[in-house]
Amino acid sequence: MPAEAGRPEVFRDALLAAGVLLDGGGMGLMLRSGAFEDAARGVEMLMARQMAGDDAEVMMPPPAMPLRTLTRTGYMRSFPQLAGTISCFCGDEAGHRRLVASMEAGEDWTGQQEPSEVSMIPAACYLTYGQVAQRGPVAMDGKRVAVEAWCFRHEPSPDPCRMLMFRMRECVFYGTPDGAKAHRDQWLARMGEMAAMLQLPYTIEPANDPFFGRIGKIMARSQLELELKMELLIHVSDPVKPTACASVNLHLDSMGAKWGLETEDGAVAHTACGAYGIDRLTLALFRHHGPELSAWPAGVRAALWP
Repeated sequence: MPAEAGRPEVFRDALLAAGVLLDGGGMGLMLRSGAFEDAARGVEMLMARQMAGDDAEVMMPPPAMPLRTLTRTGYMRSFPQLAGTISCFCGDEAGHRRLVASMEAGEDWTGQQEPSEVSMIPAACYLTYGQVAQRGPVAMDGKRVAVEAWCFRHEPSPDPCRMLMFRMRECVFYGTPDGAKAHRDQWLARMGEMAAMLQLPYTIEPANDPFFGRIGKIMARSQLELELKMELLIHVSDPVKPTACASVNLHLDSMGAKWGLETEDGAVAHTACGAYGIDRLTLALFRHHGPELSAWPAGVRAALWP
């Protein structure tokens, strides 16, 4: 399907014209078609088969989490521009009348809501750390958790690869430093295997998260230099600038310290997280193999729908 450098709307418009995606009425909001979901489910099942030997506990959270969890992870310190917190109307009948009057007058009524104790999940793994920590020390041979969730990040864009809500499937490791590094290395190989099975051209390169502000630039530089984050890059909406469709992050002991995670020897646990972007990989399939699932290469179809 067509794409032009610096113009992600070209790929978006091609998807809309083919009926693969439907306009959701706002920047970054798209409805997925039946064909898109058939492909996405195939991608999910391929991921599940690839991770079947991990002996991982499965956790499937809702797309929201307690606000205190967002705070404890440090997300608001590092990525305040991406977070989405949930506000609700908490007033009485008089307050409701004022809200309705504001709506009918075409005025901004959102200020009449109050913050709730809930936020949207920005990454699928965030609810797993507390779950593991409350169970006590982690075994020396480590623990893995497989998790999938709808996530939200506030970065509205015409690029279909930057939808406001998207799905992530992850496998998180908790344990020793050596175990976390081994998990990272396993995922470096795994990401390449996934792209190869889907016949998608790719590279794997060091990357950094979009940390906020001046201090964030220092954190990003350190992350790059230490190669703590590696991304699977595929050209999707831009033929020049590739899109990260999967990643693996080595957290060292940062999450362990935040959540009081320890190994059986009393040391702070190290963690690592491998993550697939389900929607981005699905978009990559349409970009490289076209809008008709029946016309995709036989090897790709066999991988998705064995």
